[in-house]
Amino acid sequence: MILKKSIFSFILFLQLVYAKAQHHEHLEDSIRIRYEGLNALIGPNTFFDNHLTGFMLYDLDSQWVHFEKNSHMNFIPASTTKLLTFYASAVVLNRKTNTFRYTVQGEEITIWGSGDPSWRYSLLPQPKIEAFLQPYKKIKYSTSNWKDNSFGRGWNWDDYYYAYSAERSPLPIYGNIATFRNVNGRPQSNIPTISIVSSSEHLNLTTLRRDFHSNTFYYNPRSYTHPGPILPFVTSAELTAEILRDILKKPVEVVNTTLPSTAQKYQGGDLQPLWKEMLQESDNFIAEQILLMVSDELLGELNAEKAIQQVLKTHLADLPDTPQWVDGSGLSRHNLVTPRSMVQLIEKLDKIIPRQELIRLLPQGGINGTLKNNYKAPTPYVFAKTGTISNNHCLVGIIRSNSNRYYAFALMNNNYLNKASEIRSEMEKVLLFIKNNF
Repeated sequence: MILKKSIFSFILFLQLVYAKAQHHEHLEDSIRIRYEGLNALIGPNTFFDNHLTGFMLYDLDSQWVHFEKNSHMNFIPASTTKLLTFYASAVVLNRKTNTFRYTVQGEEITIWGSGDPSWRYSLLPQPKIEAFLQPYKKIKYSTSNWKDNSFGRGWNWDDYYYAYSAERSPLPIYGNIATFRNVNGRPQSNIPTISIVSSSEHLNLTTLRRDFHSNTFYYNPRSYTHPGPILPFVTSAELTAEILRDILKKPVEVVNTTLPSTAQKYQGGDLQPLWKEMLQESDNFIAEQILLMVSDELLGELNAEKAIQQVLKTHLADLPDTPQWVDGSGLSRHNLVTPRSMVQLIEKLDKIIPRQELIRLLPQGGINGTLKNNYKAPTPYVFAKTGTISNNHCLVGIIRSNSNRYYAFALMNNNYLNKASEIRSEMEKVLLFIKNNF
């Protein structure tokens, strides 16, 4: 009887060993098939071989790298730079906007802007600034904490009259852009302090153009047909004070008072709507101002470069490769980052923000934001930040496979001569393969 039990146990053991070996062999075959499939789509002698491409695919739950190509090389990230800004604000700002710092003396209040872009920017929920300032008879406005420039390092100078390149400032109002309406053939600004000067009728203009150094906007009354352009204006402490007087209907004085350490903080609202607009619509202005709020919180002054260095030394010191990070939005071509660092950044975001919230904040393929018209499927499977400037297109985020597994990925393309639509089409083949086979 004992012998029979021993034989039975031995047979069972052999069956388990055989089953385990078969499972292991099946797993190896599956891994090989997946690798070979991706290699056939993005490896040597494929479409992606005619320009610089970097790629990494990483299982967020098993922490396993499934595929990589040039993941150690630096790429111009374009607007995927906003993911760095997103992470910095998530770990530093505690989900609240820093609107301004202030001190009170009797019936007067002195304010120092902290970078919040929300006030009268139509895309965002409105902080109750006017109600907060209502009790005070006089406002003093200081920019002594402003230690930066209106434009970021490496921004294109000839973008100055495009809305996507609005200036940075300590206390933005109206998003630092003027919105015009065509009223009986004449442009009319939403900001009373913005002036219009007719140009020579010999200039071939159907819209407005702003003077490079001033807030003079030119148009040709004979050819002006634009229904309502949106143009950035030149910021200054004096203009901010003038706009404040118009809004608050009370005296506003520009001063140069140093920001004291005892100043109180006015936080205008929740950071999440800013994140959503920055990530889904790729709003450069919001990204730059979020980075300034991070600087305000970390340093007590507005200096994007110093804030970046502080974040890199502390919260991002564990990235595989230290990025060359110079602005909040990715407008600058001086930004450089490797795909494997971007993948680890997604992993870090996944650890501090609930995954379902994170994928709702990112653009969803076929649903919203910059991915509304791409990567369509009955159920969204791509949740990622796009980055596009001429001859460069990148996509960084999360992909959900049919087996309901979540993968962080970075697919970065630089220096191509194809149309961006061709690049996206070939990228979609790669992501669909992951969706269907992982």
